[in-house]
Amino acid sequence: MSLSDPIGDMIARIKNAQVRNHKKVALPSSNFKVKIADILKSEGFIKDYKVDTENNKPTLSIDLKYYSGNPVISTFERVSKPGRRIFSSADSLPKINGGLGIAIVSTPKGVMTDIEARKLKVGGEIICKVF
Repeated sequence: MSLSDPIGDMIARIKNAQVRNHKKVALPSSNFKVKIADILKSEGFIKDYKVDTENNKPTLSIDLKYYSGNPVISTFERVSKPGRRIFSSADSLPKINGGLGIAIVSTPKGVMTDIEARKLKVGGEIICKVF
C-alpha cells in the first residue's frame, strides 16, 4: 500500500502514540523521515531513534519523550501538504510559538530547522511545526 502523504502519516503515528502514552512508535522508514527524526532528537523533542532493516523493509523506531507524565511534543502539525505546498523565503520564515517551537524546513541545503535556515539565509518548503 502506498501512502499519499508519508510525512503526514509519521506525524499522525507519533501523535496517536503519545495520546496512548506509548514509549516507542514504529513506522516505515525513508531518508526524509530519518532527517526529521534527527532534528526532533537534536531539539530535544524525542529521546532517540533507530532504523531497523528486517525483511528488506526499513523500519524507523522512535523513542518518545515525556516530562512529568505529559508528552514533550504538545503540538505537531503538518504545514505543507501534497495538495498545497507552502514555501517561504529566509526573511519570512515563521517564528513558532514565539520562538519556543521549531518549524522543520526542506531547503536546497538539506532539511533543517527554521532557526538554522535563517542563519544560512536560505528559504524552502515548510514541512511541519513542532512545539
